[in-house]
Amino acid sequence: MTIPSEQSSDVKFEIGHVLFIDIVGYSKLMINEQSEQIQKLKEIVRGTEQFRLAEAEGKLLRLPTGDGDALVFRTSPEAPVLCALEISKALKNHPELQVRMGIHSGPVNEVTDLNEQANIAGAGINIAQRVMNCGDADHILLSKRVADDLEHYPQWRSLLHDLGECEVKHGVRIGVTNLYRDEIGNPRIPNKLLALRKRRANLRWAMLAAAVLLTAAIVAAFLVSRRLPRTITDVSEKSIAVLPFENLSDDKSNAYFADGIQDEILTRLSKIADLKVISRISTKNYKSTPTNLPEIARQLGVAHILEGSVQKSGSAIRVNVQLIKAANDSHLWADTFDRQLTDIFSVESEVARAIADQLQAKLTGQEEQVIADKPTQNPAAYDAYLRGLSIERAQSGFDAAKTAGAAYAEAVRIDPSFALAWASLAIIRSRLYLYGVDATTNTAAATREAADKAMSLQPELAEAWMAQAAYRYRLSRDFRGAVQAYEEASKRFPNSSHILTEWAVVETRLGSWDKAEAHWRKAMDLDPRNSGLLSTVAIEFLSRLRRFPEAHALLDRVSEISPDDQWIHAAKADLFLGEGRLDEAAKELARIPTDSLVDAVVSDRAQLLTWQRQFDGAIAVIERKINAATPGEPLDEWNKILLMGAAYCHEWAGRPEQAKATFTRTLHEINPSNEAVLAPKGFGMPVYLALTYAGLGEKDKALEQAHLAIEQYADDGWVKPDAEAALAQIQARFGDTDAAIAAIPHLLEVPAGTTRADLRYNPLWDPLRKDRRFQKFCEEERD
Repeated sequence: MTIPSEQSSDVKFEIGHVLFIDIVGYSKLMINEQSEQIQKLKEIVRGTEQFRLAEAEGKLLRLPTGDGDALVFRTSPEAPVLCALEISKALKNHPELQVRMGIHSGPVNEVTDLNEQANIAGAGINIAQRVMNCGDADHILLSKRVADDLEHYPQWRSLLHDLGECEVKHGVRIGVTNLYRDEIGNPRIPNKLLALRKRRANLRWAMLAAAVLLTAAIVAAFLVSRRLPRTITDVSEKSIAVLPFENLSDDKSNAYFADGIQDEILTRLSKIADLKVISRISTKNYKSTPTNLPEIARQLGVAHILEGSVQKSGSAIRVNVQLIKAANDSHLWADTFDRQLTDIFSVESEVARAIADQLQAKLTGQEEQVIADKPTQNPAAYDAYLRGLSIERAQSGFDAAKTAGAAYAEAVRIDPSFALAWASLAIIRSRLYLYGVDATTNTAAATREAADKAMSLQPELAEAWMAQAAYRYRLSRDFRGAVQAYEEASKRFPNSSHILTEWAVVETRLGSWDKAEAHWRKAMDLDPRNSGLLSTVAIEFLSRLRRFPEAHALLDRVSEISPDDQWIHAAKADLFLGEGRLDEAAKELARIPTDSLVDAVVSDRAQLLTWQRQFDGAIAVIERKINAATPGEPLDEWNKILLMGAAYCHEWAGRPEQAKATFTRTLHEINPSNEAVLAPKGFGMPVYLALTYAGLGEKDKALEQAHLAIEQYADDGWVKPDAEAALAQIQARFGDTDAAIAAIPHLLEVPAGTTRADLRYNPLWDPLRKDRRFQKFCEEERD
């Protein structure tokens, strides 16, 4: 590359944000290998979103360097960093490509070299290359200038790891920062810096006594060991994951039966406190007999894997199982069980007992009983239960939940003493009741009856306590009673991530955020690849505490597990909205099909368009969702909230008659005469009723209902802040500016309260926009 003379007066520099990339060990490759790797690297780089965006805007300069590429972005300091993260992620699928990257922002200019070819020159290019040269394969290194720029943004801080100075060309030393997270980037200290540190240490060691030398060696060893990735030998020997059982039956519709056998064995093991047992959700996407067991064990954090198969022919059952030590892929135990359907529970018990023995787990008397327990004596009832379980766990949505509920109802009809089926029926009914689905069947009375029936039949059954907790939480809103019930359930089901998750959710409703965090962390340890769980922690916990960088890091893990899941893009969009980063939220939502009717997707799209003041677009998104509802049935709670949002959008778009008609329909759908919905039993509806009255201009009813909502949700750490915000918005709408302003500091401080982004963009706050006090809240430091 040509560097023009400093005396050249016609050279015009600009600040470029440079990403320098090269292939490690390129010169040692065969010619055809070099060509193949360069071509693949070009495809990866050109496939990144940052490359395409900058190129489309004419703000990208590209310079091939023989064994790599230099990209100069004329957009923002973040562009080359985001591009590097995209490249690093893509390279995980190409282990043959060993690439390192360096990033710097500095002066660059376009020149013509001696061959009359366009070229790029300047200190920005040179320093980026030198920063890169400090690294090894997979490293993403930043100059101190770039790191200092990113340090101001919370979403980057956790990814920046200062390495100190690195010696480069001509003995010059430059400050270098390593950028990495989870499985992107390289957390190890580059060899060049290790060598520099070693030289410095040698100089010191020459002047130190032998005792000091020994101490330094011990400290160095400790520091290196902390950077080593966890291996299988680091995890407990009493840990296990049960992979999906293979269905070997001629009738492939019997797959539900194989799933059920696997699930029952896993459940029995999960009720042994001395074991660590990974949740079914984290194992469900693996093959029944994978070839990469050590890697799977590493991902799940276990020492052992259980594989199995089930063959069902009429009433005859054959179950094969084998316990494998993952570190060396050795078989510890295997067996084949030939049984009749009426004796299937003995297989589940024998397998669980054999595994406990192999792993030397200590069992209490209660655990011995649980392992040996037969949930029902009726094969037909058990078959109906397994069908419901399979539907519930393989599918999502209310229709699947209703179908699974019908199967559980059939199971208890066949065997009224089937406590486990009663518990499952109660839990699924509580969920459907909460969302107002099929209200004639899933009544409060029917849900409580099922929960109480399970408890009366088997008071020591963990699932019976789970049913009690679900009823107390979702129907009676007895949060403290629900916490007590989940605690009892967890004693009997210590490896259940589901119990821990639900328990944590209820604790946040009570405002016990620290306790909730402890339970969520344990749940994630038991369920490390459950994208739904990780997303819930990010959205329902971390974002409510405005810990956005941590939430983003968690969702990045989710993206690696489920890269094509639209829920993940919706969750990321939700976080960006919370931070007020509307362009980035729009990019995430653009990755989701435009016709998606997933609740979270529709909600985020409607919110983004509303905040962008594209009210007609928001109405179109909402109407498409509402029009897809079952004709003639009441709208579920989510759609009622969306309908109210459409009414406000009509108002803000200058269509008062349509706004009034839509508010009137919303009021009819909420049905204020329905006490079961208006009491604090139903999805925060009193809050939206207050805002609906406000939209209709009924000031007194709106204020009365807002105060009532605050009173009803006084002990609810999630909904009370929403009720307080609604009151402030209603006060602002009807001219009580001082009262509305006075509420804002508390709303910005309390967990699950208002964000500054909401103040900046939400039209409900428009009546306060000219008030200097409100403007100051919007101008202060971003969340």
